[in-house]
Amino acid sequence: MCARAAFLTLALAGACSPLAPLETVRFEGETMGTTYLVQVAGPVSQSERIGISRELQQRLDRIDGWMSTYDPSSDVSRFNMQPAGERFPIAQSTFDVLREARAVSELTQGAFDVTVAPLVRLWGFGAGAKDDSELPTDAEITEAQARTGYAQLTLFEDPPSVAKSADGVECDLSGIAKGYAVDEVAKLLDERGVRDFMVEIGGEVRTSGKNAEGEAWRIGIEKPIPGARALERVVRLSGLSMATSGDYRNFYEVDGKLYSHLIDPRTGRPVAHRLASVSVVAHSCMRADALASGLLVLGPDAGFDLAVQKDLAVLFLIRSEDGEIEERPSPSFEQLFKGVPRIEP
Repeated sequence: MCARAAFLTLALAGACSPLAPLETVRFEGETMGTTYLVQVAGPVSQSERIGISRELQQRLDRIDGWMSTYDPSSDVSRFNMQPAGERFPIAQSTFDVLREARAVSELTQGAFDVTVAPLVRLWGFGAGAKDDSELPTDAEITEAQARTGYAQLTLFEDPPSVAKSADGVECDLSGIAKGYAVDEVAKLLDERGVRDFMVEIGGEVRTSGKNAEGEAWRIGIEKPIPGARALERVVRLSGLSMATSGDYRNFYEVDGKLYSHLIDPRTGRPVAHRLASVSVVAHSCMRADALASGLLVLGPDAGFDLAVQKDLAVLFLIRSEDGEIEERPSPSFEQLFKGVPRIEP
């Protein structure tokens, strides 16, 4: 749903580390239209490396095969072609992601919505998008809105299945599936007895234990500036996930006005506030992924209020009128890193 602001993992050793750093084993590849990086701190035998690499790719391929909108044989693609009123069987993993998506939709009062694809295309973004040289009419927006709304999806647990209440309703799990995949890779590593690792897929991150220098993993949050690759802030994470959503990589201009790919399902129009990016820290990367998207749509005020109300650890980066970036951490975010010396990028 939202283009992801990439996290930059920092592998620099501490200058005063009393012990020689352990080896860092890297597993890299492509999945879900993006890249992944897994770092394991500590010795890993050659046979273990081969096994982890194979199982890692197999698990990611299965998830992509269930949830991709580009694979016509995936659960999601086949459901999108189904008529209204029919229960469509899906994998348990797809069901779990849809259930979590519904929970975050309810939490954000519809700001996060996996059925927003018709509106996204209407505004010139995503696969099958219309020409962005002409803005959609009010009538076109109303028609697309009739085919959106998370409440138009009904989930059934046994067997796992889903139905839509109107023809043309579609699911796009791009705003939550990568977070789920991160959690699944972390689960795989844990099952293999790996305790010190960092998993990153398309900018969504989960950490466990310590890095090769014996410290919490250092994760960089990008400065939300178009065309730039600079860090705004670096945080230390261990046993936590972080996901970021930003507005600064996918937009276009018509008659001097910028239109973001971030579509508010409730209005049917691109957001028009100054919130540039949102970073959410949580135990579940799937939850952090979806929340980052929803809070970004809500904006700097409503999003911050929700973070305070629900004790969410969130860093809001707001673009001032003069183009400067202002940090607005939620109380839970500040508490999480209280007493931890700030690492300058």
